[in-house]
Amino acid sequence: MLGLPGDVTACLFDLDGVLTQTASVHRAAWQETFNDCLRRWEPESEPLAPFDPAADYNDYVDGRPRADGVRSFFASRGITVPEGEPDDPPDRDTVYGIGGRKNQIVLRRIREDGVQVFDGAVEYLRAVERAGLRRAVVSASQNTREVLRVTGLTDLFEVIVDGVVAKEEKLRGKPEPDTFLACAKRLGVEPRAAVVFEDAVAGVAAGRAGGFGFVVGVDRVGHAEDLRRNGADVVVEDPVDLLEKQ
Repeated sequence: MLGLPGDVTACLFDLDGVLTQTASVHRAAWQETFNDCLRRWEPESEPLAPFDPAADYNDYVDGRPRADGVRSFFASRGITVPEGEPDDPPDRDTVYGIGGRKNQIVLRRIREDGVQVFDGAVEYLRAVERAGLRRAVVSASQNTREVLRVTGLTDLFEVIVDGVVAKEEKLRGKPEPDTFLACAKRLGVEPRAAVVFEDAVAGVAAGRAGGFGFVVGVDRVGHAEDLRRNGADVVVEDPVDLLEKQ
């Protein structure tokens, strides 16, 4: 019915870019945060390339824990940022301070603008629920529960493994499979009986590395080949497209 292998019993969905349109909020917040740092830090003789909300977001930030995104992006510009401490204030130029600054911008934008969902993805999610499959969200975002609350999607999921859980349990972020494997364990299903839905290259790679039975790449930014190359079994523009394949 769902365009999935017949032995699947659970669906594990990424949030940003798969179910909700918060990816655009994150892109804008990272762009504002990183470019402010680059403007203040760049030497006059050698200007640094600004953050590209398409290419840089996909390559260095999307799907990764916040601190990893900070490290990865600045490393691409040849910059090593002091680690600092997890409780650093957002005005401090450390990995954790910069990450906190970005999160303040995201929360402000969510409060001011709200969060839009992808209607097709929600239609597919409800079809999964009707079919009796288990359902969970796996996201690097520490704002996952707030986004689910704002969008009214909370009750559609049995398990949530987000950035807060990852931090508490010291789970490695995507492309490592730790968060997906922890989610499958909470659902009581074997990875081979579960499907991963991901729009990020790092997330697709995590699903493949975890031995999940099927990995669906959701291509909303035109990087279908990258998703396939990193382990997607099928790539669609929206999960609802799987219903149309029957």
